[in-house]
Amino acid sequence: MCGRYATTADPATLAVELDAVNETGESGPDAADYNVAPTTQVLTVVARHDRGDDDSEVRRRIRRMRWGLVPSYATEPGKGAPLFNARSETVATKAAFKTSLRFKRCLVPMDGWYEWQTEPAPDGKVAKVPYFMSRGDGERLFMAGLWSVWHDPKAPEDPPLLSTTILTTDSVDQLANVHDRMPLILPPDRWDAWLDPDSLGHPDLIRPSLESVEAVDIRRVSSKVNSVRNNGPDLLTPDTEDRAGEQISLL
Repeated sequence: MCGRYATTADPATLAVELDAVNETGESGPDAADYNVAPTTQVLTVVARHDRGDDDSEVRRRIRRMRWGLVPSYATEPGKGAPLFNARSETVATKAAFKTSLRFKRCLVPMDGWYEWQTEPAPDGKVAKVPYFMSRGDGERLFMAGLWSVWHDPKAPEDPPLLSTTILTTDSVDQLANVHDRMPLILPPDRWDAWLDPDSLGHPDLIRPSLESVEAVDIRRVSSKVNSVRNNGPDLLTPDTEDRAGEQISLL
C-alpha cells in the first residue's frame, strides 16, 4: 500500500513540464511536502474538455484534491477510513471506485513513497523501519489515480470537494523485498490513454511497468518520518546505520 509519500512538485513548474493548465492558482517553493499523509490536499494531473464544452480541446490540468477518495454518493466526507488506495485487481467492481475508473482517471506526481518494515530493536522490542522508494535518476514518478467530485447536499451552492485515490498492485522485482504492495507507476507512454476523458477506461494499462520499477532505488531513511508532525528534506537522508552503530543492508 502507499500511505505516505514525498513531493517537491511546484504546480506552475509541473504545468510547464506537462504542457498543462495550472488550475491551483499556486506557484512557488512552498509546494514541497516530504511527509504527505491521507486527507492532505495533493497535486493531481487530469485531462478534461473545457467546462460545458465537450467539443473543445482536451487539456491536461493541474488540480489540488483531497487524498482519500470521497464517492459522489457519500453522505458526508471524512466518515470512515479514508480511501487513499484502491486495489487495481478489484477497482472495476468496487462501488466506491468503478464510476471513477470509467470517467475520472488521473496521475498523482511524487518524488517517491515510504513503506515500513518491522525489525528487531536493540532493546529487544521491534521497531518500525521506514524505507523510501524513488527513481535513481531523481526524476519524478507518476502514479495511476482515480478522482471524484462530491457535492454537499446541505450546501449545494458550496464548491464541490475533489478527492483522489492511488491505485496499488502486487509488488514486483526488488520492491517485493520491502512490501507486498506498491503504487501503480505509469510510464509516460501510458499517460494520454489513461487520462483520456472520452474513453471508458483501459484495463490493459492497469499493470506494472517493469521498466519503471527497475528504475526505482530503495533506501532506509530516518524514523522521523514515522510522525506526520515531522516534515522536511532531512526525512529523505539515507539511514545507513542501526541503533547499535553497525552497518545494515537495505534489503
